[in-house]
Amino acid sequence: MPFSEVLDREELADLARRAANAAGSAVRRALDDRPQQLESLAPLLSPAAAEMLEALARASHESTVARFGKTIALFAPLYLSNECVCTCTYCGFSMGLDIKRRTLFPAEVENEARELAHRGMRNILLVSSEHPKRVPPQYVASCIEAAKRHAPYVGIEIAAAEEDDYRRFVVAGCDGVVLYQETYDVDVYKRHHLGGPKMRFGWRMDALERASKAGAKHLGIGALMGLSDWRFEALALVAHARYLERYCWRSQINVSLPRINPAAGGFVADHPIGDRDFVQMICFLRLALPTAGIVLSTRERPELRDKLTPLGVTVMSAGSSTEPGGYEQPGAAGEQFELEDTRTPDEVARRLRELGYDPVFKDWENMALERAAAR
Repeated sequence: MPFSEVLDREELADLARRAANAAGSAVRRALDDRPQQLESLAPLLSPAAAEMLEALARASHESTVARFGKTIALFAPLYLSNECVCTCTYCGFSMGLDIKRRTLFPAEVENEARELAHRGMRNILLVSSEHPKRVPPQYVASCIEAAKRHAPYVGIEIAAAEEDDYRRFVVAGCDGVVLYQETYDVDVYKRHHLGGPKMRFGWRMDALERASKAGAKHLGIGALMGLSDWRFEALALVAHARYLERYCWRSQINVSLPRINPAAGGFVADHPIGDRDFVQMICFLRLALPTAGIVLSTRERPELRDKLTPLGVTVMSAGSSTEPGGYEQPGAAGEQFELEDTRTPDEVARRLRELGYDPVFKDWENMALERAAAR
């Protein structure tokens, strides 16, 4: 049974309401006992837990170091296209917006990947808006092959696809698939997805299960923070990640919680999440998902990213551009959203070392395979 049929929105919403009113004693029990049940961990999302944020952060840090050590994997997004047939209220690529539209040719994708390699980036995430004619499966496979010539690790963040298409992507060299549900509240989802194939809530939610069956080694989920109540989204993310860990156990699971940033269209978040709640949510995710990677994007300010580094984050984007061709020809196409951290990969890596962390630019599993093949 796919996760879309397992997800109980009403149950999670009720748990979020109870978590918002949890007492300090329930928070202390969750910190001391580290229970596995989501209901017992939910008090870590409460205002009472926010009053114990230092203890929560310490527990999150200890859990992260125990599992991942003091390393941060760095990656860069490479945008293939901003041409889109979907109407999404929050997105700078939404159909109908007056922006410069562009779809890269595979040769241009290779040029972008080569440029990223010159900047030290060895982990690339290919990102695209949804356009079945401009970004069909055969085009995506060609782009994966092009990027793979310069990056040992290539992931994709594109429209939800069929299992056979994901299998084609894996054969082309795809290592991981990222697909954010945006929000796990189906009613909120409907309000913000007004046209195009992205309107299919369940189809999108179950895509990563299809990707795992096709052989994807890494799966990335996330919610766009600001569309719905952050406590509900945190609980839903944990439920989804645990489901994937159980049924897609061959794949490593990563979780992301990007916050809405200014973009073309001027969308304003209905449920903005402040920095303190954002920190609390990251700590909760780490304690609820001790083996999952937690991804932090360049949507966040440099000083906040630095402070979040010890609290549970294991993967960061660096030196990002959110426009197609933005590394070789910045300004030639519209951006998906505005960035907050504009530091170069070298500057991010230098700061991580100052904080006592090792920046990782290359996927070590692939490196070992390359050495074996060279013998």
